[in-house]
Amino acid sequence: MPFGRYKGTLLCNLPVSYLEWFEQKGFPEGKLGIQLQTIYEIKLNGLEYLLDPLKKSHFYR
Repeated sequence: MPFGRYKGTLLCNLPVSYLEWFEQKGFPEGKLGIQLQTIYEIKLNGLEYLLDPLKKSHFYR
């Protein structure tokens, strides 16, 4: 996350409560907003296991 309370946190590690706040207030414009919306939908629908391969890859290291 590039700003705010969770600056420096990977988007996939953001708490659902923070993503719910964005849902209510409005997601940011552009790529970040799309990414936050996607993470929110993944977590909302219990699909976090889909992120496991990404978390294990070199992409996040």
